[in-house]
Amino acid sequence: MAFDLSSIKQTKGLAPPFLLVYGSAGVGKTTFGAQAPNPVFIQTEAGEGKLEINAFPLIRTFEELLEGIAALIENEHDYQTCVLDSLDHAEPLIWRRVCQDQGIDSVEKLGYGKGYVFALDYWRELVSALTTLRSRKGMAIILIAHTQIRKFESPDSDTFDQYQIKLHQKASALVQESVDAVLFAKHKILTKKEDKGFGNHRVRGIGTGERVLACTERPGFVAKNRFGLPDEIPLGWTEFEEAITNATKGA
Repeated sequence: MAFDLSSIKQTKGLAPPFLLVYGSAGVGKTTFGAQAPNPVFIQTEAGEGKLEINAFPLIRTFEELLEGIAALIENEHDYQTCVLDSLDHAEPLIWRRVCQDQGIDSVEKLGYGKGYVFALDYWRELVSALTTLRSRKGMAIILIAHTQIRKFESPDSDTFDQYQIKLHQKASALVQESVDAVLFAKHKILTKKEDKGFGNHRVRGIGTGERVLACTERPGFVAKNRFGLPDEIPLGWTEFEEAITNATKGA
């Protein structure tokens, strides 16, 4: 392909969001997805609880996962949001596919982490399919994942605990690079310093009952966004849309 000045095109501005929302079980991640415009769920786990949602049959293989996305790409429909619930339950499906390719029964048997490197090809295929769905159908994409606590070894500070996405680190890095925002869903906690006497103190966490989305990274968790969102917003689709609108106006 030859490039010259005539090949320059203006971008179309803000596309439907491509989000990764992660947090502990029961915090409200699936509810957030259900609040998005006319959503359809691709489920690798039955995590909807009492929510009434439109969903494909439970996905049991990586091939079925791609087939569900392809059905949304190739057929006419009115769905506006695709929710993949959950990403960490999709990961074993990818590992199983790697095992089938290599003729082994565990991704660990390849040694030296090679199985997880091979898995990245399938992660790229999945991200590519979802990106195609967004561009061709104008659909928002919401990836839901659970959280885990890992030691974070910072090059310029002591090691500390951090909430991270419950995926292998190579897969997590690839997905984080691909999405517009990584949002940490959590219960809002206030801290109170209590005097224990004799000059000793303790810090106690107090739950507020409020659930929020953390939009920018802190030492305690990973997060990012390309929208210019505030550090924290209430956990709800309406609040998320309002935050994007306000950020766009202020840009």
